[in-house]
Amino acid sequence: MDHFRYKDHSLYCEGVAVHTIAEAVGTPCYIYSTNTLREHYTRLQDAFRELDPLICYSVKCCSNVAVLSLLASLGAGMDVVSGGELFRATKAGVPPERIVYAGVGKSDREIEGALRAKIGLFNVESEMEFENLARIARTLGVRTRAALRVNPDVDPKTHRYTTTGKRESKFGVDLERAVAFFSTYGADPHIALTGIHLHIGSPVYTTDPYLESVRKALALIDDLARRGFPIDTLDLGGGFGADYESDQSPLAADYASAIVPLLRDRVRSGLRIVLEPGRTIAANAGILLTRVEYVKQSGDRRFAICDAGMNALLRPSHYGAFHFVWPTEPAAGMAPQRRSRELILPGLVRTEVVGPLCETGDFIAEDRLLPPVQRGDLLAVFTAGAYGMAMASRYNSHPLPAEVLVNGETHRTIRSRESYEDLVRHETA
Repeated sequence: MDHFRYKDHSLYCEGVAVHTIAEAVGTPCYIYSTNTLREHYTRLQDAFRELDPLICYSVKCCSNVAVLSLLASLGAGMDVVSGGELFRATKAGVPPERIVYAGVGKSDREIEGALRAKIGLFNVESEMEFENLARIARTLGVRTRAALRVNPDVDPKTHRYTTTGKRESKFGVDLERAVAFFSTYGADPHIALTGIHLHIGSPVYTTDPYLESVRKALALIDDLARRGFPIDTLDLGGGFGADYESDQSPLAADYASAIVPLLRDRVRSGLRIVLEPGRTIAANAGILLTRVEYVKQSGDRRFAICDAGMNALLRPSHYGAFHFVWPTEPAAGMAPQRRSRELILPGLVRTEVVGPLCETGDFIAEDRLLPPVQRGDLLAVFTAGAYGMAMASRYNSHPLPAEVLVNGETHRTIRSRESYEDLVRHETA
């Protein structure tokens, strides 16, 4: 699952005790494991090797340039959804032809920048966007490639905020509109519209939604071919799950064993496959480290008030998401053997793990059984490498956390903690 382990009553990331990182950079901070990132990427690569896919890591889930550089060194392309993410990917040394640009609201400036960079593929989400992309490409005198994002109307059974492949989604076009879309735009002189893009949501913990969406996409590809619109690229998007609890998610090999049989003959006939994984690579590779500032009792509820809240990790408040939380230096016999919502150990206390913000919704864990904690204790919030720092904010003027990358016995700061001066650096009185 990852390289975070308890040893001698202390939590380690690979070969480094996390409390030494807290001493060096303070809290809150994000800590990432190099070997977890590497292993999760290579397992995915190995699982889908028969399809020889272009694996474009989803920058939005964890966008630190050091993380992108590490994955690029392993051969990853990048899935970007903004001009800022394209800049990050370029800064990380990713070849532009290995960059796929999605996103429902690309601005003219962003489109022009991507065209000048000569990225590999645009994922187009509407008729108006295609027309705008074609206009800008014509003005610049360039030609590019595009895939149409199609909603297969498949329910991945995930949170409604992260379900993106239903008919009523703001993303992509209905299957019924896809043929008309190609009939109208398939012969554009500046855009080779030769791809289909799918992304049904995240996280998806079963393979059935992928099977349904791939079958619908292949039927559409065959229909388009009969109408004179050959498709050379199928982008399956991402959405593979991560282990917020032990053994919660299928393995990369499980996803591949279901998907590969549907596509192997198509790949042999020349179809190119693109994958856009993010969470399944980065989530378990990161933790959020936070320190308990105060402990208080209010009625029947016990609160551990920490220096990190929804400003540092929004997912629990925004999605109702579960993250396993545990002290980094628990008492003897209290080191968890598994990560789950309800661990059965003697002496645990129901605790609300909350942040410092002036919001009732500012929490990391609600009604959670934990070892007794006290002021000054460090808590690790696990599986925080995806949509953790990427969604962090400066709400209540709290500076953004530091980020640290561990590799074996060493660690380095890959984003310095912001100062109060950083908060107002771009403001004028």
